[in-house]
Amino acid sequence: MDQYIGLDVSLKDTAISVREDGKRIWRGKCLSDPKLVADIIRKRAPHARRVVFETGPLATWFYHALTTEGVPAICIEARHAQKVLNETLNKTDANDADGLAQLAEVGFYKAVRVKSFEAMMARALVAARNQLLNLSTQLSNQISGVMKTFGLIVPKGTGRVFDANVRELLDKQTSLAEIILPLLDAWRDIRKRAAILDRQLIAAARQSPATKLLMTIPGIGAITAVSYAAAIEDPDNFRTSRSVGAWLGLTTRRYQSGEVDYDGHISRRGDNRLRGLLYEAATAMLTRTSARNESRLKDWGLKLRDRLGFKRATVAVARKLAVIMHTMLKTGEIFNPSAGASA
Repeated sequence: MDQYIGLDVSLKDTAISVREDGKRIWRGKCLSDPKLVADIIRKRAPHARRVVFETGPLATWFYHALTTEGVPAICIEARHAQKVLNETLNKTDANDADGLAQLAEVGFYKAVRVKSFEAMMARALVAARNQLLNLSTQLSNQISGVMKTFGLIVPKGTGRVFDANVRELLDKQTSLAEIILPLLDAWRDIRKRAAILDRQLIAAARQSPATKLLMTIPGIGAITAVSYAAAIEDPDNFRTSRSVGAWLGLTTRRYQSGEVDYDGHISRRGDNRLRGLLYEAATAMLTRTSARNESRLKDWGLKLRDRLGFKRATVAVARKLAVIMHTMLKTGEIFNPSAGASA
């Protein structure tokens, strides 16, 4: 007889529920360690057919570790599962595990694709670089803001120019310098470490045939190419290229009920960071005027801009870029500027 297991995974403990023939036959908990969980499953559910858990911070580790242990692990969409789990009267980890086991038994769940550790490493590199750049911006703003209070206006400039301007203004401001210079030193150190991650990112882009292919598109740089390739992984993960736009939340939401039927803003589901990068790439494509940047896709976007406005046109071009990039990964062909673009 097949058994169905639900796992409610938290940072410390994992609640486990085992069902068989429509009834719960065992439940308990252990430390959140996939090997311990796998041992319990082999002991309590030797004929496990599905082991279901939700997306979360430990989902990637749990999925790959459980799969390596031979456990039929399935990661499901948390938003979908919560709509069912919230119907329980008492919200506990044990009851959530019971609910997940029931979903596993009836097959009422939406499985999600779990990215490989290699893809997550690329995403971590991009995220770490962005975090350092954000910290650098926050520190420079803090320095400028504090100095304005004392009538010291830092001239516009970045990098070494900003550093030199601040030090020059603090030349005879001993008391203020004791406050600002530590911030300035931290700002400089953060920029150095961000530059290290920049070099790692560029090296990763140059080593990957997929990212080099995507960078043939005007407006697509190393960050966007690496992020997109890491998110897609294998082009065969999507049946059609058009579905990538919806997966990234770049298609409009529809609400229909009775006589009400309208399309709203884009859904904004999926990878928020990648969606933002594609929007920036579309913006660059529509605003840059170099000869290399000319393409039929740009012409199509500019016509949309005149008819719908810049923001809507940019979103449409970003969605089209997502589709084109997937097609390029699938066919191995470089970007064709003369290829047609339709709505």
